[in-house]
Amino acid sequence: MAVIDLRSDTVTQPTAGMREAMLTAELGDDVYGEDPTVNRLEQHLAFELGFASALFVPTGTMSNLLGLMAHCARGDEYIVGQQAHTYKYEGGGAAVLGSIQPQPIEGEADGSLDLNKVEAAIKQDDFHFARTRLLALENTMQGKVLPLDYLAAARALTLKHGLALHLDGARLYNAAVKLNVPARQITQHFDSVSVCLSKGLGAPVGSVLCGGSELIGKARRLRKMVGGGMRQAGVLAAAGLYALEHQVARLADDHANAERLAAGLHELGYQVEPVQTNMVYVQVGERASALKAFCAERAIKLTAAPRIRMVTHMDVSAEDVEQVIQAFAAFRR
Repeated sequence: MAVIDLRSDTVTQPTAGMREAMLTAELGDDVYGEDPTVNRLEQHLAFELGFASALFVPTGTMSNLLGLMAHCARGDEYIVGQQAHTYKYEGGGAAVLGSIQPQPIEGEADGSLDLNKVEAAIKQDDFHFARTRLLALENTMQGKVLPLDYLAAARALTLKHGLALHLDGARLYNAAVKLNVPARQITQHFDSVSVCLSKGLGAPVGSVLCGGSELIGKARRLRKMVGGGMRQAGVLAAAGLYALEHQVARLADDHANAERLAAGLHELGYQVEPVQTNMVYVQVGERASALKAFCAERAIKLTAAPRIRMVTHMDVSAEDVEQVIQAFAAFRR
């Protein structure tokens, strides 16, 4: 029985075309700047998103860390959402490795941070306080897309107070597809953007940090410091290039499957949050572990939590979604 894995969009497998691109990639030593496929990936994404430069790294966690450390010095502060990946799910790296103080703010239901709360959190220029240097946003945030007018307002606020603006764009292209705009219309508001290639885009490994030439120069030095320098990394970069060239538009299929899954579960009486992209959140309360075990017997992988997150991706078909709905129906009986 084929497994339907809804735990995350990180579980995708490379397609045949992607594997072929990896097999035939032209290679060099990237630490020396000599891997032509890595260079092509960095140039491609920097140009597409409107930045001067870019840096290929193994993970989104490293990409965000390098961005934060390039923007902030020891003892500086960044403002971030309480549930944001850069604050909650990256091992405290900014604080541990960068000596950067986070100032978390509880997020809003739509995935945004209240900009009035952000402004109130900016520290005065006083030696008693850490210096506020950066605002970090995430798009999508728990599957929700930040509106373009909100991003413009956030940019205006950071310019007013002399702050940099970083985007954890792990699912940037999901946001762009949902808004039906080029990704550059989102990234134009930011000083740096981290783009993950190994989630909905389907590459096996890799993220890219985009920004100005000076910022990326700092990040490149920091990448070496934290052990992120890779050698014949074009094998991995080729997968990222293939994903960007062939697997962006199809994200709309994942969104449609998520909408169908949400609608089907709602019809069964489950409490389902509104869906925008490829994430479905369902309240199941104390029955989460039992539901996970029930679905596992039917070759459906879930993460057990009172508020279950299910993520559609390229390895989940419309037929798979119907099987999941049927399993949830059987569980309710």
